[in-house]
Amino acid sequence: EMDWTGVILTLLLFILATMFLLKKGSSWNKSSRNLPPGPRTIPILGNLHMMDLKKPLKTMIEWSKEYGPIFRIKLGCQEMVVLTGYETVKEALVNQGDAFAERASVPFFEDVAKGFGLVFAHGENWKVMRRFTLSTLRTYGMGKRIIEDKITEECSVLIKKIETYAGKPFDVPTILTAAVSNIIVSILFGKRYEYKDNNFQRLLKNNSENFRLSGSLDILLYNLFPKLWFLLVTPKIMIKNQNEIHDFIRTILMEYSQDLDKNDQRNLIESFLVRQREENMNTKNDGYFRNENLIGLVDDLFGAGTETMANTLCWAILLMMKYPEIQSKVQEEIAKEIGDLQPRADLRRKMPYTDAVIHEVQRFADVVPTNLPHATTMDVTFKGFFIPKGMYILPLLTSVLRDESQWEKPHEFYPEHFLDSKGAFVKRNAFMP
Repeated sequence: EMDWTGVILTLLLFILATMFLLKKGSSWNKSSRNLPPGPRTIPILGNLHMMDLKKPLKTMIEWSKEYGPIFRIKLGCQEMVVLTGYETVKEALVNQGDAFAERASVPFFEDVAKGFGLVFAHGENWKVMRRFTLSTLRTYGMGKRIIEDKITEECSVLIKKIETYAGKPFDVPTILTAAVSNIIVSILFGKRYEYKDNNFQRLLKNNSENFRLSGSLDILLYNLFPKLWFLLVTPKIMIKNQNEIHDFIRTILMEYSQDLDKNDQRNLIESFLVRQREENMNTKNDGYFRNENLIGLVDDLFGAGTETMANTLCWAILLMMKYPEIQSKVQEEIAKEIGDLQPRADLRRKMPYTDAVIHEVQRFADVVPTNLPHATTMDVTFKGFFIPKGMYILPLLTSVLRDESQWEKPHEFYPEHFLDSKGAFVKRNAFMP
């Protein structure tokens, strides 16, 4: 009679030995390809247990001091390569841009956006939406005199609003956000809203809350462990807010679709709807100019533009309050070069100090400390390290704006970063806000 116990034990031993050799071979293969270094991981968590979850970028900056400007970490099951410092980030995103050009999949935002819009679109849909967005924004004034007129008009309303407080305390971010948003809305919708408009205030509140929550621990956990979404509260709040934002946009869309004249396009929504009609006449299938793409596109442009610009302006006011001597020099230069004239972009060249202060506010405020994650489009050898195709790439823009090899006083507010010895404005390559 055959001894099955011996056979089973032999088979198990063979399987275990094979697994060991495969793992060993895999590790040899990895080591021979010289992957970037990084902290030791543990199962399931990866390096999460080592990270300050309230300030994860701070932890990554500390790791860069230990492992160098290119290092590899694992958050949950997601492996990624982090890039720090001007030279490294520039080499990846500019000099070898094609190899790092793919947009990495971020589970929560992929689930919410469903591939529509611009920021979280992929492939041909992203290319079509990007081309349309760039050409349409140029048409409606980006970089032209027409947008300056809209900004000037909104600034007049903002100044009058501030004057109504007659020196009493007021909530600066609220009215700055409304002003910035109205400039963006004028391009998207072709109109502006009163600051007290209830629907407008609701839109701003939902957008601001989502922007703040997008960096929360719950969203990080969702992205690392998507199957646990039902245990998390924040994603549900963000989805509710976004649904309200989309309902608002959908209402505007319906208004314009009923009174559309292709020979009199006044804003981005109307231009999109005209393209939609042309597309519907030429194809039987759903094309790129669908309502879902329009709603996603408007949400992306409104959301990202409003919060980043409003936050930067809040930082500017805060820094001028903190450094009154700098504020005085800016005021003197503006009074001398502009006086009672209407402020115009082409006058900036006559105001190097003011221009330097504006740039330094953006550098010091560091409103967007990291780019959206990229992914490699191919196997690539980067600064001596092998990075496989499809690897998550996280460029830390904050490390570029604080790079001690590029800035004289990286951790201080120092407008002279953008001035030469004669007081003329100078561009800095490491300015990547």
